[in-house]
Amino acid sequence: LALPQRSPFYLQKIEDGHLNNSLGSPVQADVYFPRLIVPFCGHIKGGMRPGKKILVMGIVDLNPESFGISLTCGESEDPPADVAIELKAVFTDRQFVRNSCVAGEWGEEQSSIPYFPFIPDQPFRVEILCEHPRFRIFVDGHQLFDFYHRIETLSAIDTIKINGDLQLTKLG
Repeated sequence: LALPQRSPFYLQKIEDGHLNNSLGSPVQADVYFPRLIVPFCGHIKGGMRPGKKILVMGIVDLNPESFGISLTCGESEDPPADVAIELKAVFTDRQFVRNSCVAGEWGEEQSSIPYFPFIPDQPFRVEILCEHPRFRIFVDGHQLFDFYHRIETLSAIDTIKINGDLQLTKLG
């Protein structure tokens, strides 16, 4: 049995809903925290920076409409927190759309993708890699698209929100 390679960015959910660096292995964290509840909101320790990666693993529901993954600048609802990137998988039209919201204004939505990577009732792995000019999005190991930063202060991007028709199995 090969254990997964330990990443310095492995995050685990702790009881207050925050994400923190795990001192244990990912296998141990899954034993202690087997369920990541959707909708999920967690803290990204230290915020984003070039080279940092967020991993979201889950299983699409059997009859999904959509699910979303957002990286935001805090959790505020009123006024709403800036959204650095919102990824939304929409099953009815097989789109994986992305956008951002800065100072209450949504930007231009992007939706072009080479293929729709999500399948009902199947597991998936989304990686959001932060680079200096952009986020690079991978699904199941394949680069799907880039999203150029609309929020300049990367360290302010400190919250991950996940909702919709999926079960979370792992965050890293």
